[in-house]
Amino acid sequence: MRGRQYLTKSEQYALVYEKGSSWTSDLVVMKALPNGLTLSRYGFSISRRVGKAVVRNRVKRRLREILRSAPLEPGWDIIFIARPKAAGASFASLKKSVQGLLSQARLLTREYEEASLRIN
Repeated sequence: MRGRQYLTKSEQYALVYEKGSSWTSDLVVMKALPNGLTLSRYGFSISRRVGKAVVRNRVKRRLREILRSAPLEPGWDIIFIARPKAAGASFASLKKSVQGLLSQARLLTREYEEASLRIN
């Protein structure tokens, strides 16, 4: 079902902001909180400091695509907060930043982590 993987209500965002753990990089801040469900949900917060609507939507589309292909551990609510530098970042650098944060937080599946270690 489409939409189940997204945080949709302001109460869900508020809970993650209030009680979640935080990890940071130059381009993105990530907050995560266990949700007790069988799937992980994520949301985005892109402020006007990042740029005008076209730029903010591009950053959001890129983050969505990165997360679509990332094998996340189930049971987490995750919020990605874009920093102003994300507007000028390439897709590859944004992907590396997001995967680094997910790896630090141990939110990527073990098989994916092990496979990426073998490649590098």
